[in-house]
Amino acid sequence: MRIAVINRMFSRTGGGAESYSVALVQQLATKHEIHVFAQETDQPVPGVAYHRVFCLSKKPRWINQLLFAVATWWRTRQGFDVVHSHENTWHGQVQTIHVRPTRFNLFAGRSGGALLLRWLKVLSSPRLVTYVLLESARFRAKTGRRIVAASDNLLAECQQAYPCSRSMLSVVTPGTMLPPQALAPSVVRRQLGLPAEGKCLLFVANDYARKGLDAALRTLALLPSDNCLAVAGSLRQAPRYRQLAADLGLAQRVHFLGSFNDLSVVYPAADCLVHPTLEDSFAMVVLEAMAHGVPVVVSGPKHCGISQQLVDGLNAMLLDDPRDASVLAQRINTVLTQPELAAKLRQQGLAYARAHSWEHAAGVYESIYERVASRR
Repeated sequence: MRIAVINRMFSRTGGGAESYSVALVQQLATKHEIHVFAQETDQPVPGVAYHRVFCLSKKPRWINQLLFAVATWWRTRQGFDVVHSHENTWHGQVQTIHVRPTRFNLFAGRSGGALLLRWLKVLSSPRLVTYVLLESARFRAKTGRRIVAASDNLLAECQQAYPCSRSMLSVVTPGTMLPPQALAPSVVRRQLGLPAEGKCLLFVANDYARKGLDAALRTLALLPSDNCLAVAGSLRQAPRYRQLAADLGLAQRVHFLGSFNDLSVVYPAADCLVHPTLEDSFAMVVLEAMAHGVPVVVSGPKHCGISQQLVDGLNAMLLDDPRDASVLAQRINTVLTQPELAAKLRQQGLAYARAHSWEHAAGVYESIYERVASRR
């Protein structure tokens, strides 16, 4: 099939949604003709046709989103068997939802006067009006349209925000790839400039605040002095958190590594992944860490989509309140000081990762594409 993929930033360094899109295309490109329409890309998948979409300005973001939607609609309106959008656009027979719907954020749990006030806020904001209108068009019932949520949590939020979309909705969670033979932790630590001795905690995110770096830093202050924290991800928010680390007396124990196209060069250095996220539709980083044999401490199902499928103490350590640094410190310390528990978490986490491959996810999408193309 000839497939158009719409993603404003098509790169593994962009975040979870972008990594999802890249990994899926990597699988599909071996069988199909894939065309990627993006404003930014480092062209991570060989054999794919890349089409640059003009960007007048990244800010204000809502205007860029609208212009991107119009441009990609014009360029993909014909010539493709399937158009697959990972963005807030009205076009595309397949729509993958990676984040909580705007309508859910704005209106869920509100009624009466509170709901009226929220609608007045929306109608007085061109930004919110644009997002709501684009999203409403994205979820509108249409013959042949399929809407895919990246987690069960997200599916429930989509159904609540757009009840009319229930018959179009399904779930395809992210997958992972088991790594080849990893380098020795000592070698990886030396390459990354991390301490050779002591325990190394790993935090991976581009949005440090939403993914819980504040709690991770406060937790590090409660752990033994030979524990360090490696932070992988965009350095955009790093200045604020370097200052916070310094204020906590942790400047020498926190290492900001920057972004990586392939995090498999980082995971071997870690004794534990720390992911006290406040909101995560799925959390691909948790699945990737498991695939690399790294024990995981992660927020529970209320805050993190993947945790709905995990069992506390079996394949991960789950947190009821990711903001509670004392509990987070206790859970991390348990993993680091109990070898038998750490070994069980590695073994069961690896088993979970093996059951969630990108090959399987791509096969599900192929079935969706075939149904969509036949209806067209």
